[in-house]
Amino acid sequence: MTDREYAPRHYKEKVLLFFAGAIFLIGYSCVLGRYPLRMGEILSFLLSLLSGGTPEVPLPEITRTLLYNIRFPRIVAALLAGAALATSGVAFQGVFQNPLASPSLLGASAGAGFGAALGLYFSFSIVGIETSAFLGGLGAVGLTCLIGGRFKKSGSLGLILSGIMITSLFSAAISLFKFFADPSDTLPSIVFWLMGSLSGVDMADVRWMSLPIVAGVGTLILFRWHLNVLSLGEEEAQVLGLSVKPWRFLVILCATLATASSVAVAGMIGWIGLVVPHFTRLLFGADFRRTLPMTALLGGMFLLGVDDLARVAAAVEIPLGVLTALVGIPCFLLLMYAQERGAP
Repeated sequence: MTDREYAPRHYKEKVLLFFAGAIFLIGYSCVLGRYPLRMGEILSFLLSLLSGGTPEVPLPEITRTLLYNIRFPRIVAALLAGAALATSGVAFQGVFQNPLASPSLLGASAGAGFGAALGLYFSFSIVGIETSAFLGGLGAVGLTCLIGGRFKKSGSLGLILSGIMITSLFSAAISLFKFFADPSDTLPSIVFWLMGSLSGVDMADVRWMSLPIVAGVGTLILFRWHLNVLSLGEEEAQVLGLSVKPWRFLVILCATLATASSVAVAGMIGWIGLVVPHFTRLLFGADFRRTLPMTALLGGMFLLGVDDLARVAAAVEIPLGVLTALVGIPCFLLLMYAQERGAP
């Protein structure tokens, strides 16, 4: 079967459609909020800057401050975090041949949550909390790999079971921090952070999270054809000449870097790494050469759309973890129904 025959129907049209949708969503996110802005004013300003000229009508100072200091960083952070979680999910589903795998499979989310709870409990600075969360995510996955590596006969199953145990361990540690935390100060901070939010993100956070996410997601996209081989199983991959262990380690490392960076800044946000990969496969097929880049795009769009909803759906901002579950669960049920009906 040739590459053209393997491609899903109307592949290019779907890609262009979603890229156009992403551009529209980004523009809509710029004007949406408690202080609404005019799309025409922003587009005129951006086009003038891109053309190298001076804007005929400069943006008011409050508009510039709102865009550059609040909305632009939040939009970029949502796109990065969504892409990181979705890409990590599809990578884990491929390498472990498990359609229910998610970024939290090996304990990255729970470890990062533990690190953040530790930082909040001991009143670290914002940078200290994010660093602690990032190191906690890496440490949890490292511990999972260390334990799972002792069960060589079990292969991937031993690694998955180790991840479940490490996730439970760090979740219990988070519960201990919540139990001993000051209920009038520290406890609300821990609970709110664990539910996920982008409300306090600034450009420093974006710069902090962008390097590991771009490195992790970019590496996965660069070597995405290896995931096609790994998804066939260990024996088949070895027959085809692929050394399974080093490539599996690389996938886990890249996915963990992306997940830990996302959780360190945005908190624990579920369902993106589970729902978006299934939706992408339904539209673009199972070939990771196409599915993985589009999963990154759709993951960013999904989280940005949910964040927009979180900002305007109620008088106070709704935590992202709550909304992704409320939106993700019905979407997942619809996907299951579509697959059951044999949708193309």
